[in-house]
Amino acid sequence: MASSTASLAPAAALLERLGLRVTPTDAADDHHQAVPPTTMPSLPLPGLLPLRCAVQHYEWGRRGADSLVARLAGEGDGGEGRPCAELWMGTHPAAPSSLAPDVSLRDWVARNPAALGRDVTARWGGDLPFLFKVLSVAKALSIQAHPDRDLAAALHALRPVTYRDANHKPEMAVAVTEFHALCGFAATQELKEVLRTVPEVQELVGKEESRKLLGVKEQDGGIGVRSYLKSAFTKLMTASDEAVSKAIANLKTRLNSESKARSLTKKEQLVLSLEKQYPGDVGVLAAFFLNFVKLNPGEALYVSANEPHAYLSGECIECMATSDNVIRAGLTPKYRDVQTLCSMLTYNQAFPEILQGMPVQPYVTRYTPSTDEFEVDRYLLPPGKSVTMSPVPGPSIFIVMTGEGEIQAGFMTDSAKAKEGDVFFVPAHTKVKLYTSSPRSMQLYRAGVNSSFLS
Repeated sequence: MASSTASLAPAAALLERLGLRVTPTDAADDHHQAVPPTTMPSLPLPGLLPLRCAVQHYEWGRRGADSLVARLAGEGDGGEGRPCAELWMGTHPAAPSSLAPDVSLRDWVARNPAALGRDVTARWGGDLPFLFKVLSVAKALSIQAHPDRDLAAALHALRPVTYRDANHKPEMAVAVTEFHALCGFAATQELKEVLRTVPEVQELVGKEESRKLLGVKEQDGGIGVRSYLKSAFTKLMTASDEAVSKAIANLKTRLNSESKARSLTKKEQLVLSLEKQYPGDVGVLAAFFLNFVKLNPGEALYVSANEPHAYLSGECIECMATSDNVIRAGLTPKYRDVQTLCSMLTYNQAFPEILQGMPVQPYVTRYTPSTDEFEVDRYLLPPGKSVTMSPVPGPSIFIVMTGEGEIQAGFMTDSAKAKEGDVFFVPAHTKVKLYTSSPRSMQLYRAGVNSSFLS
């Protein structure tokens, strides 16, 4: 862990360039250390490892039988109970999957690097480079962004309690149900319309910053627009709590009144919904600056480093680099690092690309993002059908979402039962065959290292 003056210097220099001043007062020993391999029992290298996976009970998650996460984890009994927000499948030390009560997957792959494959081990050491999740979203997650590698290392060195690892966190969400999100900054013309028609936002942004953005010509583009957008967004996000509360109260009153005479826009309806979830929160107004994205089941959204986003509702499969670094600035009761977020963003204004996936064989669609750490396959097997995944030189994790069947891996002569909620780790160089054995279709998802890296 970097706690010495020498090790903090590069991190401090990076944050200084971003205009941030951080005193490493919260430096502390990282309490997420792997169990030394010598404490682990010796296990043979199998072709298939059933996993026990952790549920995260974040406040924004769905509850009881309404939560896909709860159903997959066997907690969907229909009772209200705790919210079941995320199912984690992987080796991140905050919630590593396990093979048995006393053997975590994190420690097992460290002891058995052959399970990762030579190229993966050479690049990422004795650990999985990806973290696989299922999300059940009942209310909006925070307005947030994830740092690139350099910023992640700097923040971890200076604030290890808040930023618990030094890795970047590109991520991809594949919609299981209709899924809504905010992602990236809206186009200049839409922002101009906001400043003209939403006086509550214009008041917080200020006359000078509003004038600059309203005066931008479409052909200008580039750095000039980004500079004005950064100033306006930062002015909004750093407004006083009192000013924000007053602006939101005025907005709510005005829109409720105008709704009697006209139909509210989708964005206006959204901010009223967010206000009910997070009263008086600046993130309600920040939604006006961001693109509203709707994913249909089977569509995917990739979020790269330093891009603002917030998941709003629905259920999805999510895959990311093995990191839990989140920089938040609104729509959350958690710690907010507004200065860092406003300083780090790219301020790009392109509408995010919606990934449809590419068929790689019958019944299998692959989603391949522009990062080496991961890809996701979606398997939709009709009744009575089978599919074979040829051996790949990297590890995989499978989760059964619906249906029942059998899975055969490596040199196994017998098949293992596979039903809803089952999660399996498959080592590198292992052939996998899947069969359906019920009258309904079987839906599975696989996370693995990006094929472009392995090829």
